[in-house]
Amino acid sequence: MLGPLTTGAPPLPWPPRRHRPHAVADLRRQPGAEKGTPLATTDSLRTLLSQPRAALGVFVPAGVHPTPAERRQLDQIARAGADLFEVGLAHHDAGLDGPVIQAAYRRALSRGNVLDHTLRAVEHAAGLRPTVVMTYWEPVARHGPEHLARLFADAGAAGVMVVDLPGHQAARWQAVAKDVNLHTPRLVPRHTADTDLAAVAADASGWLYAPASTAPTGYRGPLDIPALADFTKRLRAASPLPVVSGVGISTPALAARVALLVNAVVIGTPVVRALATAPEQAPALTAAFAQALNPHTATEPRA
Repeated sequence: MLGPLTTGAPPLPWPPRRHRPHAVADLRRQPGAEKGTPLATTDSLRTLLSQPRAALGVFVPAGVHPTPAERRQLDQIARAGADLFEVGLAHHDAGLDGPVIQAAYRRALSRGNVLDHTLRAVEHAAGLRPTVVMTYWEPVARHGPEHLARLFADAGAAGVMVVDLPGHQAARWQAVAKDVNLHTPRLVPRHTADTDLAAVAADASGWLYAPASTAPTGYRGPLDIPALADFTKRLRAASPLPVVSGVGISTPALAARVALLVNAVVIGTPVVRALATAPEQAPALTAAFAQALNPHTATEPRA
């Protein structure tokens, strides 16, 4: 069952990583990077994750707030330091997520028109930063993989990560996404055996996602950094794809430690909690994480 890797991307360095303060800013000055123009190519994501420093990803569940407020929030988070967005498609059975994100999903579901709200959020986010949709398999199967992939591609997404993608659907999903120029990042559980990593990587593109914690999202305890370091080494030995980490990265200090191991750090629950209780605090929170990942960069807002 093990097939050859077909990503074509060169291997990326393992720690120590170096900081290049203006790398991501340079990416945004490329044609198509201005506000309102979707960064709709998979190349934008590939370029971002090849930079010498770890990028900052911010997860935002779609449809929690009315569209005008949501767009303002995305604008503010981008200016505060987000390098990429993960936009969550609300699902009623988000088993890998903790109570904060589940509550946000319930709120989005209660407002109705979940897919329409998500497409609007993706379209706006993709005009600001490279954007990947986060979803569970049930909505993909319900709407139809081909149909959903086309909708998200047309909205400007660079990829779609199905966090609970069934193994027997992986090759089909990758083929469907490839047809519309979408990446298919894969979440890889830490307990995955070495003998299975190559098979998982063969059905992935964009990145391999190494959870920093084995708990659901929203975990706020200590992280086993040596165990995460070992896992990222295993992933890099199995695939040339970039490695991204999230889940349990609850403070800027933890983000700085994880950033030495991966190509991007994703924060979710801290920002989602702020958006639910005090939306005006989300930009400052994002800026604190961005500064921790790249302390040599001035803290002025980004375009």
